[in-house]
Amino acid sequence: MKSSIKKLLLSAGILSCAFGASAQMTYSGYFLDNYAYRFQMNPAFGNDKGFVSFPALGDINIGMHGTLNVSDVVYPLNGKTVLFTNPGISEKEVMSKIKDRNRIGSNVKLDILSVGFKAFGGYNAVSLSTVANLEASVPKSFFKLAKEGVTNSTYDIKDMFGCADAYAQIALNHSRDIKPVPGLRVGASLKVLVGLGNVDFKFNDAYLKLSENEWVAQTNADIYASITGLEFDHDINDKTGNRYVSGANVDNGFGVNGFGMALDLGAEYKWTDFRFSAAVLDLGFMSWGKTHWASTNGTKTVSTDAYTFNASGDASNSFKKEWDRFTGDLAQLYELQDMGEMNSRSKMLGATLNFGVDYEFPLYRRLNFGLLNSTRVNGCYSWTQFRLSADVNPIDFLSVGVNGAVGTYGAAFGWMLNIHTTGFNLFAGMDHTVGKLSKQFIPLNSNNSFNFGINFPF
Repeated sequence: MKSSIKKLLLSAGILSCAFGASAQMTYSGYFLDNYAYRFQMNPAFGNDKGFVSFPALGDINIGMHGTLNVSDVVYPLNGKTVLFTNPGISEKEVMSKIKDRNRIGSNVKLDILSVGFKAFGGYNAVSLSTVANLEASVPKSFFKLAKEGVTNSTYDIKDMFGCADAYAQIALNHSRDIKPVPGLRVGASLKVLVGLGNVDFKFNDAYLKLSENEWVAQTNADIYASITGLEFDHDINDKTGNRYVSGANVDNGFGVNGFGMALDLGAEYKWTDFRFSAAVLDLGFMSWGKTHWASTNGTKTVSTDAYTFNASGDASNSFKKEWDRFTGDLAQLYELQDMGEMNSRSKMLGATLNFGVDYEFPLYRRLNFGLLNSTRVNGCYSWTQFRLSADVNPIDFLSVGVNGAVGTYGAAFGWMLNIHTTGFNLFAGMDHTVGKLSKQFIPLNSNNSFNFGINFPF
């Protein structure tokens, strides 16, 4: 039973890491000259020229972030790569790297087609893109139990959660100068969202008290899955006869399962050699359709003091019979019931706040310094970062920027290269530059990103 508890919780933790919400953006380009997609971080930003994106290659954003790194859970041992649970890795070494709350996630945004142009008294952009997000959080107590196994201790594994979503969006952007106020420019983007799928998973409570005289275990968990074509698989507990959710499949194929809307608002103001900017992004909601719900249906509790053992093998409460009953009840703690379907489920989108100040160096006008604060307001998935950058446009067709950042996910070094000749634009950059790699070429740090795009200015 000890082994099964350990494996079960380890599986739950890995499951939460596999589930994730904010669209990936490249903040290294926020102040960069002629970066075509600056309007996505502040809708007040316009471009000197119009552009058409290369279909599916106009703006590719891929990013990972977290406070839990691969090197925190995977270790080299005798020429092999092993998990932190391996007996050859000391508990002290593992626990020194694990934080009280460990977060990990990834974001992918793919531009399908975008067009930018000057008209209607300002600058306009229309874009179609797809977005996929993953987020998860695992408490330190989970890793402690997985490493120690079941010992005489108490483990409070609450607030272990994860979410994932995928959707397509059509965005309409317009920005213009406010002539009565010299130096002021404002902009807005209207986004129409088409949901492809969403999953939310949460251990509201997972408590184990393992003492010499008593064992107490309790769980409270929920999973919501809004995916067209998804169906839960079921199984029967041989000891109790209870029917529970054992898995899921999407044999019927994916489809549209949600609609939503969002609004971006932004402004910038130029004063002497300074340019101040502020924006709020993703003010909106997503309404998901048919949703499957699996739950423990409240808090389930099992305690060894509910059982009395008789030494006689023929007794109705013999040790063997009581032990079988106890282990059967314990297994029920992790059996989610199929709670049926919900017709709809609405969620607010997490909003992002960007505040920036840009300074044009008066002795060399092609050099700018910028400070940007970005904050994601999204409940338990919130984060913030400060990014200091230097951007230079040494020749007319080339812009280069470097920056350093600190925030919720630690420190990072970012950069961007932007080539913008007549009729052709190519850019590449990273907000979090890839660091040390494993032998299998896997980044050992969970904070990595990459941005690439090809566009045609006109």
